[in-house]
Amino acid sequence: MITVPDFKKRKAAKQALSMITCYDSSFATLLADSPIDILLIGDSSAMVMHGYDSTIHSTVDAIAVHVAAVARGVRHKPKFIVADMPFLSTRKGLEYGVAAAEALLKAGAHAVKVEGIRGNESLVSHLVESGIPVMGHLGLTPQFVNAFGGMKVQATTPEQQDWLVQDAKTYEKCGAFSLVLECVPQTIATKTTSLLSIPTIGIGAGVNVDGQVLVLQDLLGFNPGFKPKFLRSYLNGYELFQDAFKKFHDDVTEKRFPSDQESYS
Repeated sequence: MITVPDFKKRKAAKQALSMITCYDSSFATLLADSPIDILLIGDSSAMVMHGYDSTIHSTVDAIAVHVAAVARGVRHKPKFIVADMPFLSTRKGLEYGVAAAEALLKAGAHAVKVEGIRGNESLVSHLVESGIPVMGHLGLTPQFVNAFGGMKVQATTPEQQDWLVQDAKTYEKCGAFSLVLECVPQTIATKTTSLLSIPTIGIGAGVNVDGQVLVLQDLLGFNPGFKPKFLRSYLNGYELFQDAFKKFHDDVTEKRFPSDQESYS
């Protein structure tokens, strides 16, 4: 299992980091046996696992449940686990933010991820100084979906790109050990990556970052109707699962399942 100090070492060695979201023990068990470096328990669980239309419905308690499930799933072969600090959990005061991060680490996470640095500087620094590793997140930060007017590419103007670079440097100054860059032009992601000593992990940020992250269900092709430009599906999971469901249904209705060998005498 990689550790926090390994992140900078991987960047220096130009060894890219792989990160996938995970929300349950079943997939965690599979991912434990894979070469994937990092498991992210994202607030995207509100959408992927609970059917909400945005991440703002996620809570600390809900993410902690998912973290605990994933941590149990990788007990036989531990992975580095990052948990999202959900909507407003960083904005209710230092004490609340520390308690939220504490709950996520006690559930099994090794680090927390914070969306946006402006207004969060004190909390990020305090968490780091308290022994809680922090991964930053800039660009399209889904918790700001209402302020952005939807899920849109960010940092598209020179002024916004300057802000992104400055925010990334602030994250580094506050002690963040890595930084997610989501849905930003490849040129500014490349520039930001070159200016930081901590690694950047991209999603929709081009190839010149220090790692990549995807949502597990998107990577597996579970939702054929979801096809953002940055997504590459590595499996047609939807068709594979539908085929299995149909075969089971047909075997049941045609009395082919269970067989004598699958029945008790």
